[in-house]
Amino acid sequence: MTRPEPTCKYDLGGRVAVVTGAAGAIGAGICAKLVQSNCRVACTDLPGDRLDKLVEELKAMCESDDCPAQASGHEAYVIGIPMDVTDPDSVSGALQQVSSIWGGIDIAVHVAGVPLVAKLQDMDLDKFRRLEKINVEGTLLVIREMAQLFEKQGTGGDIVLISTKNVFSPGASFGAYSATKAAAHQLARIASLELAPIGVRVNMVAPDAVFGEGERKSGLWQEIGPERMRARGLDEKGLEDYYQSRNLLKARVTPEHVANAVLFFVSRQTPTTGATIPVDGGLPDATPR
Repeated sequence: MTRPEPTCKYDLGGRVAVVTGAAGAIGAGICAKLVQSNCRVACTDLPGDRLDKLVEELKAMCESDDCPAQASGHEAYVIGIPMDVTDPDSVSGALQQVSSIWGGIDIAVHVAGVPLVAKLQDMDLDKFRRLEKINVEGTLLVIREMAQLFEKQGTGGDIVLISTKNVFSPGASFGAYSATKAAAHQLARIASLELAPIGVRVNMVAPDAVFGEGERKSGLWQEIGPERMRARGLDEKGLEDYYQSRNLLKARVTPEHVANAVLFFVSRQTPTTGATIPVDGGLPDATPR
């Protein structure tokens, strides 16, 4: 007997969220879930067609009869704002723009990040520095600017970092990504200590491989997928099957699964901060300890 998947909807009451790296598969899935949960969403990413297309899709979704935007009275439910997480002025400017439009920010979901496949002995230092700038400095800048904004607002808030299972179970030839994401994860943990006194919760979601959803492919897997396929002699479908077969539940991890974990944190169903939810189908080596 096959039981239906439970459907739980949480009303975020028109809260305001900023999502970085929104144009990728995971970011887009998070944006959609937040909109469906009655949240006003600022989608931020590098400028271009990918960001513009996402905003168009979300606005079209908001026009449907079952979208909470129809009953909310909010004139705008989705906006797109270009942001480069490595540029302090870009980050602060984008957050100020969102705050001026909607009167403040309640939630920040930091997704932006890039991978690199290389053995340590072959590591190009400039390529490593690029990852460090985006994955580590980008995380620091978003947390720093959000912390300052939350302190001024005096309203509390939520920061959720999209981390990775590689923080707890790194992979060979994936050292640059694993190391820089581990640094970002640690910054978020420290932020949970520092921001708790002002009512800000900081939590992490650690997914395993997310390939994409429909036509929107994960940027991470677009970059590293070909190498992984060559190494294992697999095509794209075979590679997805490989990652699905290695977890205990034999589950395909999707952007919606990651978004559901984000929604758990920002809907504040439990008094939790500094925590990590694995979204990996069950990988004992990657379970946070």
